[in-house]
Amino acid sequence: MSVRDVIVIGAGPAGLSAAIYLGRAKREVLVVDSGKPMARWEPDIQNYLGFPDGISGDDLIDRGRSQAERFGAEFAEDEIVNASGWKGAFAVEGRQGVYEAKRLLIATGIYHLPPDIEGVSECIGHSMFFCKDCDGFRVEGKTVGIYGWRNETVEYALAMLLYSPKVAILTDGREPKWDSQHQGWIRDYSIPVYTREISEAKRCDGQVQSLGLAGGSEVKFDALFTTRGDVYFNRLAKALGAAIDGDGEIVVNECQATSVPGLYAAGCVTPANCQIIIAAGQGAVAAQAINRDLFEESLVTHSLRRFRQAQVREEQVAPEVTVEGR
Repeated sequence: MSVRDVIVIGAGPAGLSAAIYLGRAKREVLVVDSGKPMARWEPDIQNYLGFPDGISGDDLIDRGRSQAERFGAEFAEDEIVNASGWKGAFAVEGRQGVYEAKRLLIATGIYHLPPDIEGVSECIGHSMFFCKDCDGFRVEGKTVGIYGWRNETVEYALAMLLYSPKVAILTDGREPKWDSQHQGWIRDYSIPVYTREISEAKRCDGQVQSLGLAGGSEVKFDALFTTRGDVYFNRLAKALGAAIDGDGEIVVNECQATSVPGLYAAGCVTPANCQIIIAAGQGAVAAQAINRDLFEESLVTHSLRRFRQAQVREEQVAPEVTVEGR
């Protein structure tokens, strides 16, 4: 079993971007992925630079993988269940095998919790959304429901007023947990709030049409945003002793380095604003930092010197010189 330069866990935008940079830096990089990046939930990404007509999440991920493979990145389909580390090396244990590397990048992302309403999952990316920054523009002029019961729910509803005058909150039978200031904003901005439990969702294919409430009333909606919460896939970082913040995000510095030497994290599993293009950027930042880290180590350990000595023995290393007139 070879010890690679870098193992990247996760093949979403962050992991693939890192793999592209690391491959082009001539690093031996292995991307281990279980095939479930959140980007694949997006049927139409409209705010990624360079795709004015939009691109599906599947297409973006497939293109990213092909690009990483072009530059030498290897891929393994596996679910990593444990990780350990010691000076200069990490070992990650998957269901299919064990993999070792000098540096480790965690790009495992998050899971957005959809509303606990039967049939709504089929509407994800079509008329049910998680992110106002990504998809607020798509619901301009429509009747919009905001699912949740916390301060964030109220703030989502207020932000959505820039796109539509018809915005309402649904708590699905939960007692509202927003504070008095947010309650005041609900009153001041005339935001309707429906606190009854949601009994059913009516839809046509991926299009939400209405939500039925306990007691028999029905509220018509064209789109639904959820603020139910997120699950951060931070288990491996915890196993390695990395610092985790109160929300469950892996704490990183400006180079995407964690509190554990040699361990990096990028994308939505960190405190970044969870946007696909930001995740890709973080992957690039992490890759450059890892590459620099490995380079500096090669100077300390003299591995770059040994590599150069082999070049001198085996190759013509000096540029060809010609003398004018000959």
